[in-house]
Formats: sequence, C-alpha cells, structure tokens
Amino acid sequence: MVASETDQGALELLSKGREIAKELDVDLSALVLGRRADDIIRQYFEHGADRVLLLPTNSPNTIDAETFTHAIFEVSKDNAPDIILLRSTRLGKEVAGRVAEKLQAGCVTDAIGLTTKGQELVVDRYALGGNTISSEMVRTKKKIISIMPGTFEIRRAPVDGKVETLEIKIPSSRVQLMERRKKTGELVNIQSAETLVCIGKGIANKEDLAVVNELCTVLKAELGCTRALSSDYHWISEDRMVGISGKRCQPKLHVSIGISGQIQHTVGILSSELIVAINKDKEAPIFKIADYGIVGDLYEVIPKLIQSIKTLGK
Repeated sequence: MVASETDQGALELLSKGREIAKELDVDLSALVLGRRADDIIRQYFEHGADRVLLLPTNSPNTIDAETFTHAIFEVSKDNAPDIILLRSTRLGKEVAGRVAEKLQAGCVTDAIGLTTKGQELVVDRYALGGNTISSEMVRTKKKIISIMPGTFEIRRAPVDGKVETLEIKIPSSRVQLMERRKKTGELVNIQSAETLVCIGKGIANKEDLAVVNELCTVLKAELGCTRALSSDYHWISEDRMVGISGKRCQPKLHVSIGISGQIQHTVGILSSELIVAINKDKEAPIFKIADYGIVGDLYEVIPKLIQSIKTLGK
C-alpha cells in the first residue's frame, strides 16, 4: 500500500509499487485521505492501483501525523498490506516511525531504491554520511518504507481498479491548529528545471553571485547551491539547496561551478542527463561524474561562457 499527503507523491510511489507488487505477486492499494474528484481517482488507477482506499475526512491539506498514522494503522493492523510505502517528507518520516511502533514493524526511512530478492524486499539508502549505499532487508512481516521524493519516475500502468470507502472513526486530534503561515522563501521548484546551474564554496563573496545569475539568465536555467551556501553562509534560499539535505534534481543540463563534488551534494544531481563541471582543482571529485570538465578559475571562465552563449544566440 502507498500513502502520501499529495496526489503527485502517491503517483510516484504507485509507479514503483506496481513493479514491486508484480514481482511479489500481491495487490497494490493506495490510501487516500480526503475526498477527491473522479478524474483524480482515475489517475491512481492509471498508475497501477488495484484498489483506492478512500477515507473521507477533512481537507488533505490539514492532515496531521496523528490522523495519518491512525488511518494507516487501522487499515493494516490485522491483514494485508504487509508493505507500506510513504514519502520521506517531514510528515512522511514522522508517520513512518509512528506506524512502525504501533504495528511492531521494521522501518527504513530516506530510501533511494527498492528491489526484490526472491520474496524479500531490499531497500537501498545512503549510509556513512552519504559516502556509501547500504542495501537492507527488513525481516519483520510488516515493513514501513519512506522513499526520498523524486527517487522514482512516474510511469503509467493502467489497471481496472476499484474504490473502497473506508469507515474508520478518526479520533479528535490532540493538536489544535492555531495559525497557519506560509514559509518564507522563494517560490521555486528546481526539481522540474530542465537546466540547472549549481554554485558551491568556490565563489568568494555573496556579491559575486551576480555573474552566476547572469549565466543562469543566458542559459534560461534555475540556480541551485550546495549546503554551505544555504545553511552556513545563508547567501541562497534553502529552497535551492541540492543534495542529501536538499533536493534531488534531474535536469537535462547541469552546470556545476566551484563545487568539489562530495557525495553529500552530488547525490542530488547524479540523474542529470548531461553534467558540465567548472573547478580550478583538476583533481576535484566532481570531474569523475562530469561529462565535460573545465579546469579554471570560475571568475575567468564564467564571463567567457556568457559571452560565447550570447554570441551563439545572435
């Protein structure tokens, strides 16, 4: 069973869940909290759900961890599903731990891969600070797995599914919502960018970001960054952070500037179709994953790139 606080997230989980369900010869269901229009429900069937378990409740935008946990527990406490897939969002990871405790289930969070070995489920996740990938088997009958968003491609796999409306009494929440505020930051989705330019600690001053932004303009690219520029220096919004602590991106073109190439960042851009790296250190690890590399000072290379692109565009 897949469960997500967003329909888009559910479709991603269903795409991989369909594959796993087929290999294990089990049904695939999706838990949906809150009412949905018929065309939205059809999307669940178009992406592989044998059943949509519909639990009419408040708006899905107001679902809290306690309500989400209770719904999953009630659905799965006695019988199938034995495998529950969630997304590794803030809410998803909290719910995964809560459900695992209530079901006495094994739990793996921040998964980046799912495969099967016989009838066993194998879960991949980063370990040792992102320097390696561990493959783990959950030995308990019930298994709770939260998947990093953007891990799997959304693919259609139409089936003739059915909707089951659940009659589960949701207890009153012990949390009272007093106020809702929009998170301060930029309204940007770098995960959908076809061209992405990422900047790292190779840039000396915040003011120098102007030249990088100009490159983004001529390339019609979004700007991304490493953790240092966002969390440490606070030069760039965390909405633009790429890597283990940030976002995983799959652009057609990724340009890495002044980034050494440590795994904590590069895991976020490994799915790029084409990677171009600019770094003055010819031994920088980023060159090992780059399709094209430019060894040079970014303050000399970027202006020349900008001029060349402008010339080609005329």
